[in-house]
Amino acid sequence: MIKSPICELLGIEYPVIQGGMAWIANAKLAAAVSNAGGLGLIAAMNSDGEQLREQIHMARKLTDKPFGVNLMLMSPYINEAVEVVCEEKIGVVTTGAGNPAQYIDKLHGAGVKVIPVVASVSLAKRMESLGAAAVVAEGCESGGHVGETTTMALVPQVADAVTIPVIAAGGIADGRGMAAALMLGASAVQMGTAFLVADECDVHDNYKEKVLKAKDIDTVVTGKTLGHPVRSLKNQMTREFVKLERTPDATAEQLEAMGAGALRRAVVEGDVKEGSVMCGQIAGMIKKPGSCAYIINNVCESAQNILTGAKKWVK
Repeated sequence: MIKSPICELLGIEYPVIQGGMAWIANAKLAAAVSNAGGLGLIAAMNSDGEQLREQIHMARKLTDKPFGVNLMLMSPYINEAVEVVCEEKIGVVTTGAGNPAQYIDKLHGAGVKVIPVVASVSLAKRMESLGAAAVVAEGCESGGHVGETTTMALVPQVADAVTIPVIAAGGIADGRGMAAALMLGASAVQMGTAFLVADECDVHDNYKEKVLKAKDIDTVVTGKTLGHPVRSLKNQMTREFVKLERTPDATAEQLEAMGAGALRRAVVEGDVKEGSVMCGQIAGMIKKPGSCAYIINNVCESAQNILTGAKKWVK
């Protein structure tokens, strides 16, 4: 099966990292991904320090494999989360929604490998200079908070600009995507949307059903005027948000209020009309649920078959 430098760096079997999805990536999902040979991540976005600690302890009961924590830098609990990660001696963190520079020394001091999510070459180079173990080059095809550049364009440019391993994210859900990412210079892939329908994912059934029924054109990006665009599935909430966003006299406060709590409504309560159903453009390819082990094995085996068989049809 496919191996890469990321496997040795993180102590994992396959070069697959699970996205740190807020309200979704809990101990159960992270442990299942890690048990399947990838790197599971617990999302710290919606957890205060003690809640995060509980999730870490739970994950340790569910797996003896390496797992990590995703630190969302815009979280109101970010300082607590960093403290807990250091105290609990978590081996690796990914960071999102900003520049983690102010926390890197503290994390390194506790022996934590830092892998920032980046949406530009300049940020990737900055993170390497600060000692990042790797970077996640995430294209705008991904779900949740997104940048401007596509995965196809971003990954090779980041891979050319840094010497540390690059993890490709955004628009990857099968072996073809993984094979393409590796050919673009990535050492691993990060997937989020693919794990939304995993058996071990606790997202509400309504959320899963909406993802499974999604078509290729069913996502939309909102929040660009706020400076933190988000990709999610189209619904009543996104239509109202887009309408308000296009209103000349709409205020940032009005837009923020409309989005407040929207992800939780979809994930926990199953409100897929007024909630935010975050997922990537690849949702149109997600057609059936399965275990984390099935998802990872299927992606890796397919990618290996594609890469080893390429000489049969490339001349």
